[in-house]
Amino acid sequence: MFFLYQFLLFIIILLSPIIIIIRLLKKKEDKSRFIEKFCFFTKKRKKGKLVWIHAASVGELQSIIPIIYEIEKNKKLKTILVTTSTLSSSKVFKNYKFKKVIHQFFPIDFFYYTAKFLEYWNPSMVIFVDSEVWPSMFKKLGEKSVPLLLVNARITPKSFRRWYLFNKFSKNIFHHLHSAYPQNFESEKFLKKLEVKKVINCGNLKFSQTLSPDLINLSKSFLKSIKKRLVFCATSTHPGEEKIIMKAHLSLKEKYKNLLTIIIPRHIERLENILIDLDKLKMNYVIRTSNKKIDNDTEIYLVDTYGETKKFLNISKVAFIGGSVIAHGGQNPIEAARFNLKILHGPNTDNFKDIYTFFDKLKITYKFINLKQLIQISGKLLSTNKKKKIDFKKMGQAILKKNLKEINKILYNELKKNLNFGTIQSQIIFQICYYQYRN
Repeated sequence: MFFLYQFLLFIIILLSPIIIIIRLLKKKEDKSRFIEKFCFFTKKRKKGKLVWIHAASVGELQSIIPIIYEIEKNKKLKTILVTTSTLSSSKVFKNYKFKKVIHQFFPIDFFYYTAKFLEYWNPSMVIFVDSEVWPSMFKKLGEKSVPLLLVNARITPKSFRRWYLFNKFSKNIFHHLHSAYPQNFESEKFLKKLEVKKVINCGNLKFSQTLSPDLINLSKSFLKSIKKRLVFCATSTHPGEEKIIMKAHLSLKEKYKNLLTIIIPRHIERLENILIDLDKLKMNYVIRTSNKKIDNDTEIYLVDTYGETKKFLNISKVAFIGGSVIAHGGQNPIEAARFNLKILHGPNTDNFKDIYTFFDKLKITYKFINLKQLIQISGKLLSTNKKKKIDFKKMGQAILKKNLKEINKILYNELKKNLNFGTIQSQIIFQICYYQYRN
């Protein structure tokens, strides 16, 4: 099975010039840095111990930011390598001011590239985030006896069925994990079935994200332009969902004349298609990067930048979380909940079922099936002045303490008896545990 996997990747590599050209034209690749995926590195490795953290895209990267800041404090650690796979995540990375961290794109998971990558960077410890499982990289790390952790691990029913279809192959891959820390009980169950050596349920790291002022505040001039507007924010939208939100806006504005709908697409390279729908519906809109001012006639504000979602959730009254109307499984609603927003979503939320169940019990999420229901529910929510009084920061800390209370003791004791770990790694993981426990 591994041979077949590598053979298919080899075919893709042969076709890669065409694929790269297409992706460059679609603005899905960095024209000066895509070569990093083929192990042509644009940064030099410094001498000393290096910890490597891999997070696929924006959401995974943001979930690990508090841990990166904490690891950086280790005086004996020289470098933290952070890899991601998407262009958007590389742009969001620039928003953070790290001292020891460098960014590169994750290499193609072909045995030649994984070997070259590990030979060059030579990490002392590796942390993968969320659902990032790469067979060739895991195998090579196992051969090198490099400690590999899967933090904030998430295995959905759909991905588990795929892995379990190739049961022997999958177990061989997951066996290379030293330990996994699932974000929910469902993932814990699946990881155990895949025979991961150590599985410790640690809760969802996204509850521990901090809201620093520079990441949540818009400019004074922008805030002045929307001072008298009622703001509805549709975030992480997928194809087809923007049009539903536009139609809802047209209906809602009959009652709410000052309504401003902010749309933040999951992938901004789809901007042209969204503009076509706006023009067909003859709607007045402003694109963020156009730097045009919002006036009284502006109906839609279209955000075509990366890493600013929190800023717009901060000024909204109601939020729609995308990926939930189409058969995608939904995007994470935690960011919106942190701002005490009323959250609207479609029927497809399997990717974050446990979180939606939790928020549903708190009565901060509202499901709709069709456009008519979306208009009815959002209309009621927009007319409600009282916000449900939930201290989300305190709630998030309580959830972390409950789920992560034992991780400090468990990992520290584990490191003392594990001969494969050195002192530096022990200190690093201890810091991770301590930070999560403390918060």
